[in-house]
Amino acid sequence: MNRPSAPVDSSPPSTWEELVTAALLGTDRRTPPGCAPGREAPVALLDAAAVETVRRRAGLRPARAAQRPQPAPEDPRPALPPAAAHRLAMLLADRPGAAGGGRRGTSPDLMELLPQWLATANQRGFAPPPQSLPALLDAARGRTDLRPAVLTFAGPRAVWLARLNPDWRFALRAAPGGGAALPHLKDSARIQQLWQEGLFAERVALLSAVRTREPAAARELLTTTWATERAEDRLMFLDSLRTGLGPRDESFLEQALADRSRNVRATAAELLSALPGSALAARMAVRAGACVALDRTRETPAISVEAPHECDTGMERDGVVAKAPAGRGERSWWFGQLVEAAPLSTWPGRLGGRTPQEIVALPVADDWQGELHAAWCRAAVRQRDGEWARALLGSPSAPEAGGPGAVSLAERAKLLGTLGSAERAEWVAGFIATHGLSEAFQLLGVCAVPWGAPLGRAVVDALNIARDAGSYPWSFSGVMGLAERCLDPAEASRLDGLQAVPDESEDASPGAGGYWAEAFQRLVTTLRLRAAMTEELGTQAP
Repeated sequence: MNRPSAPVDSSPPSTWEELVTAALLGTDRRTPPGCAPGREAPVALLDAAAVETVRRRAGLRPARAAQRPQPAPEDPRPALPPAAAHRLAMLLADRPGAAGGGRRGTSPDLMELLPQWLATANQRGFAPPPQSLPALLDAARGRTDLRPAVLTFAGPRAVWLARLNPDWRFALRAAPGGGAALPHLKDSARIQQLWQEGLFAERVALLSAVRTREPAAARELLTTTWATERAEDRLMFLDSLRTGLGPRDESFLEQALADRSRNVRATAAELLSALPGSALAARMAVRAGACVALDRTRETPAISVEAPHECDTGMERDGVVAKAPAGRGERSWWFGQLVEAAPLSTWPGRLGGRTPQEIVALPVADDWQGELHAAWCRAAVRQRDGEWARALLGSPSAPEAGGPGAVSLAERAKLLGTLGSAERAEWVAGFIATHGLSEAFQLLGVCAVPWGAPLGRAVVDALNIARDAGSYPWSFSGVMGLAERCLDPAEASRLDGLQAVPDESEDASPGAGGYWAEAFQRLVTTLRLRAAMTEELGTQAP
């Protein structure tokens, strides 16, 4: 059986181009060739295009028929409940448009609810309706943050479709072997074959999967080809060791400190500094300890700092970057890196047996407090040290970022990530109760979803206070958007009283009450929609 493959020019190229131009501009502006202007011009254009299409196809040379694709693989998971399938179609069909005058209206932003819907569907083990797969892949193509959840939900058929449409090629890159299942961990021969012969994306996926289940096996696999890997590949492979990082990785990482690539050396040093018992951490403790001391000559004990005067080869080998960024002094740059990499257990013994809270409370001489505390923040995040994180966070009612010695909001957000979800939410709720919402967006972003009742109520109360102050809600649009996605749907009933247009005071911004009423109406509608979505998906797949 033969099929046409290659077009041969059977008519002047300009004829087809003129028809295309007329179709794009409209027959009112461009009369198609060979057609009279008037009401019949559109019909004549379509007739001329049909004739031209037949002429073009008649000039194709015959060629061997392509092999039919293999059937799509079966998906053994149970189908979505009908109501949930209908909801998915609505979420995928939503195309939010910009409303005039800055108003978003009261309708929920359905595309922003798709990630939560996908997470629940994946958790409950459902398979998608086959007809929804193209729209799912199109959504993931436009939003990279959706890809992991979409590919999990779409299952093996996503890869099958991706082989037929280059627009969905990202699904092949994300799946090891382009959809091929990973070898079983006991099948060492297949693992070695894929590691030796696979594409880069396949090898990264394989190493990550093995590392998740058997960290030592992944490290040994990496050792077999380390010397022959490209520098950029070594960097990606080394990054996989963050999962399950432990003392047994130290020997391999110490060898990587002598790597030809500066980026590989820096990553190896960072990983070693996250192991407080490593030899590199001990070396950094000695160097950082030589820079920080307790000054007892003052009436009140204080910390004195003497930053390093040079960055020697040993420091560079251990990951200290010698060249400071623009606008940074070299000595403060080196000092920050040393303190960041030193074990936090160094400081109580070095500073008079004090606790982390007492150490953080000590004054620091010569304006070094900001640099020292920022380095301790990075160390607490790297070493996942909750006690130091609490000390550096301080009370949520402490001065906001920008005050003397205050830890910045970005640093606070990272420190909160080292704490449990309940403690994190409690701290952020206290911060909002003291400082309001103007500085809370970063902090809310690290809180677990859905927000617990205390945090949710703190956010709603702060929004209500902002409304009563008569300001426009646009300044709080980011927090309102987070509330739509993160507030517990059970809180919807508490918001009913906020949907009415409030009486405006004389000093209120004109029309602000109406805008706030719309914002709260949209919030309540979204929360109830989220509750319905969860109910439609049921408790679990049958």
